[in-house]
Amino acid sequence: MSGDNGHNPHNTNSHHGFHGPKCWVLTAIVGLILGGILSVLAPPNYAQADHAPNATQTTEQHEQTENAPLDASYADEVLPEPTVLASAGQETSLPTQPAEEHAEQQAGDQTDHTQTAPDNNEYSQDAPADGEHAQGGHDTQGPAPTIPLWLVIPFALLLLSIALMPFINEKFWHAHYPDFALLLGGITTAYYFIAYGQPGFLHGQSYGEYKMMHTGLEYYSFIALIGGLFVASGGVHVDVRGKGGPLINTAMLAVGAVAANVMGTTGASVLLIQPFMRINKGRLKPIHVVMFIFIISNCGGALTPIGDPPLYLGYLKGVPFEWTLLHLWPMWLACIGMLLAIFFAIDTWIAKKHPFQMEEGARIEPTSVRISGGTGMVALALIIAGVFIDPMLKKFADIEGYPIGPTFQILVAIGAYFVANREIHEANSFNFEPVKEVGLLFIGIFATMAPALGFLAAHGHALGLNSPTAFYFGTGSLSGVLDNAPTYLNFLQVSFGEQDINTETVQTYLSNEEGIHTLTAISLGAVFFGAMTYIGNGPNFMVRAIAESSGLKMPSFFGYLLRAVVILLPVLVIVWAIFIR
Repeated sequence: MSGDNGHNPHNTNSHHGFHGPKCWVLTAIVGLILGGILSVLAPPNYAQADHAPNATQTTEQHEQTENAPLDASYADEVLPEPTVLASAGQETSLPTQPAEEHAEQQAGDQTDHTQTAPDNNEYSQDAPADGEHAQGGHDTQGPAPTIPLWLVIPFALLLLSIALMPFINEKFWHAHYPDFALLLGGITTAYYFIAYGQPGFLHGQSYGEYKMMHTGLEYYSFIALIGGLFVASGGVHVDVRGKGGPLINTAMLAVGAVAANVMGTTGASVLLIQPFMRINKGRLKPIHVVMFIFIISNCGGALTPIGDPPLYLGYLKGVPFEWTLLHLWPMWLACIGMLLAIFFAIDTWIAKKHPFQMEEGARIEPTSVRISGGTGMVALALIIAGVFIDPMLKKFADIEGYPIGPTFQILVAIGAYFVANREIHEANSFNFEPVKEVGLLFIGIFATMAPALGFLAAHGHALGLNSPTAFYFGTGSLSGVLDNAPTYLNFLQVSFGEQDINTETVQTYLSNEEGIHTLTAISLGAVFFGAMTYIGNGPNFMVRAIAESSGLKMPSFFGYLLRAVVILLPVLVIVWAIFIR
């Protein structure tokens, strides 16, 4: 959160001590070593370790596994435990007898299993709790471990560090936050690769390798989009003239909420936060930026799959592109309308309490908007278009599993940086500190979040999610502390049960009112509640970092959460009471 300007309170250049890239490498190595030691002290429990399917089953499983489609991004979050094969229209249930009795019965009935195994089995992304088999033993995957709850401790420690360390020692934290992320992320990564290294889980990979490789792809896609939009937006200058005030500010936030659905919450946030702060210079308060995060960085992006990552993942899984606009616009309008009204009331109070101090003889310019930076705008359009590259390659060329779209976005961002007008960069106070902080912290968040999401997916059936209300608040409560995109997929899979999520099953799912209401609840819970904390959605941290790099003292983790509880949560409860209950 440090910038290059001398007044930045988080500038660590004057902070003496061992820090920086060398320290990052050392802490990452220490984390990997600790993770390796932990894998010896706390070996995993493989629920399927003694199960060996017969030859016929192995052949069928191999064919199903090789042909099973996998999304390059977030695909593993709905496959944290052994996957089950179920024929079309056939219900598959978990065994109720002890594992030993089940193994004996299976050994005695191999002929029956072979005869009854259907040839047209579909690839089902069910996640049985505790690594149990589905009845009949037709697993598409090899041995998979049970995810213990204690493995979520590194994730909890990282969240506590983000929340508490700025209170304990702010200078130390801002010099060493990468070390916290890399140390804890290294522990989880090493444990997964070593403890969960038993081969033969899926596609020739171990469970740990499969999970961490997909986590790496997710992070790569995440930082390519976040970083690409940040760099491209730095080459576009939105020059808003005039004095910020309740009407102008509210109108700007309303425009940003609409723009978030066209260029994504990240693109709209990065493009508009600087001009929003500029027109309010001299009267800018932290609550201005907090409301900006609520409206533009989160809730505004609920109308299109481009708007917010969870909805984009739903689109990849088969939710029609126009579905969110057709079904979520009343909730979006109510939520954004209430937040804008609250902001107008707050800003009106601020205007009366802290009026602009004009120099003698100065005059207020008439309100106007001028946009410059053609190459940056082209780069923004290309990076947004890059979101559709991988889905198109999968649909028309049957190419998947490679991060071609994210790589394209990174290349566009590199080109955009070098061809950008340096005067525009200076006008935007452009530097890499905000994206550096997001990139380094989220390495640890993505790595340590893997067991948290795996535990959730494995035990989601036990959460009592049996109504739109339960899905709305369930998805929402975890979207505030976990990244809201994989949280969305996990709860969507829970609502689908043992069915695979694809175009055909989604069409059937949305052909009845119950499915529509449930998907509405999951979608709104993920998008809206992502604003409850700084880590609920990628742009939140980005906007906070940009604001602090300009010298504004933003609320702490708990300070932001308190404002979200007081201002945002009542709005989300009203949305529930009107549309979901």
